[in-house]
Amino acid sequence: MMNIVVLSTSIGLLTIIALGDMRTRRIPNVLSFIIAILGLARMIVDLDLVAALHTIEASAAVFAVAFLLFSLRILGGGDAKLIAATALVIGYHHLLDFLFLMSVCGGVLALTILIRDKFRPQRLYCTRSAEGTLAQTVEGILSPIQSTVPYGIAIAGAAVLTLLLKTSYGR
Repeated sequence: MMNIVVLSTSIGLLTIIALGDMRTRRIPNVLSFIIAILGLARMIVDLDLVAALHTIEASAAVFAVAFLLFSLRILGGGDAKLIAATALVIGYHHLLDFLFLMSVCGGVLALTILIRDKFRPQRLYCTRSAEGTLAQTVEGILSPIQSTVPYGIAIAGAAVLTLLLKTSYGR
């Protein structure tokens, strides 16, 4: 029963995180913290000390790599914390499945954003120069749009898929 509560709560929170990251490009620390607490609660309920230790070790390793990627400005800080917290919920048995799905989801998301930006219509603006003459500028050429990838969507999507698939085929 407790695993169902952890699973459904995790999926709900991951959905909220994905929607928020899409809108604001931010992942609140409190939500990542709650995901981590849910992972620890799942470990306590399972009463498997060896699996719990392996999961904590794996989550620490994932956090170390994610923090390195954050320090290199490849990954956001919220993303790094969410990946490590999610690893606690997923467990070490399915961590590689999760990381693979996360990579695929992230790649598809990044490609989608690149395509969207490539075909985004550019607007022509007329401005008045200091001398009073009209000048035309094209938005996007003079000031390129800086695209970001809300990677929380990829993390949450991969986690939800992994959690759902994990429960359907067992441990």
